[in-house]
Amino acid sequence: MARAYTIATAALTIGTPIKWLDNVLSHQRVSGVAQERQGVSRRLTVEGLVVLALAVLLIQELGLPTSRAIAVAEGLAKNQGRFAGSRGLNLALDISSFRAELLERLETAVEIAPVPRRGRPPKTQTGRLD
Repeated sequence: MARAYTIATAALTIGTPIKWLDNVLSHQRVSGVAQERQGVSRRLTVEGLVVLALAVLLIQELGLPTSRAIAVAEGLAKNQGRFAGSRGLNLALDISSFRAELLERLETAVEIAPVPRRGRPPKTQTGRLD
């Protein structure tokens, strides 16, 4: 099984707020992102991170809506950085250098991203919420 990363690590890697990324993944299907039932944390593979990073680039550089940016990003990721639109638009990206830069940022993010707490929160000494 491929290594999977948390939302916090992914958000730090692609330079977005955790809340934004969580909202996007709640409303959009992205290849490389494992989503199960409520209460189970999402897991993102490197392929999912590449698609999301490409989508962020397309949103920032071209102003595409999120759903369209994800569709184009998946096309770029599947076709070695090439995307041909239905009306003759062609996009090209050096996907290998983009991926290498993303993996460097991921390496850093893994070291500093918060580790999600598991289990019930600890009880307070007084029994009150302070």
